[in-house]
Amino acid sequence: MRRWGAGFLDMVYPPVCLICDEPIVSHDSLCAACFGQIRAITAPLCPVLGVPFAADIGPDAVSAEAIAEPPPFERARAAVIYSEPVGHLIARLKYGDRPELAGFCARLMVGAGHLLLAGDPVLVPVPLHRRRQFRRRYNQSGELARQIGRLTGLRVDPQLAVRVKATRQQVGLSARGRARNVVGAFEPHPDALARSGGKRVVLIDDVYTTGATVNAVTRALKRGGIDHIDVLSFARVVSGEQTPI
Repeated sequence: MRRWGAGFLDMVYPPVCLICDEPIVSHDSLCAACFGQIRAITAPLCPVLGVPFAADIGPDAVSAEAIAEPPPFERARAAVIYSEPVGHLIARLKYGDRPELAGFCARLMVGAGHLLLAGDPVLVPVPLHRRRQFRRRYNQSGELARQIGRLTGLRVDPQLAVRVKATRQQVGLSARGRARNVVGAFEPHPDALARSGGKRVVLIDDVYTTGATVNAVTRALKRGGIDHIDVLSFARVVSGEQTPI
């Protein structure tokens, strides 16, 4: 019956590429052309920021960015390098009323963030302001966290940090402008430490651009008493290779 039902659905809703809508063999995947344009982030990479290195420069090598501006979180990882097709996929997830796309992204994130997800941490999506979430119907980071939680069995707590300030969108702002834009935007839950059970937190976001947003959320959680925080995103902007965002 399941096979019959799946076949019927394939006839009614033929599987198409999540990016370009070209017909493919199975649902929730990409065509060969789009998949070939997706660049996974793998070792060698910066152990702090997860920035990919062009060559292996040793196990203790840290990126210049991490040395110049050490982040407030412990480690960051991302599944793929931000590019035009990746941006199209994320835009569909965020603005196109396509929350189901989070399932595909989450599978790649689990692989990229396996070290961060070990040890039973709490997953915390970067929060949206309630007005923006009402307009979109859902928080794309919340959908990513929910899917990662389903795949790993980890607990998701979307209330551990809240967005108290309705900021303008970060798109188009400089690094300094992004940092200013999120000043005072986040607060921890009043009982954040007890609510987390003293566990490490993994922040979940869709794109790591300059780090301004996750830095602000990290600082808010630390004010709430949570000391160990990592960051896991689907895509990361890499200097010299990014599409403007």
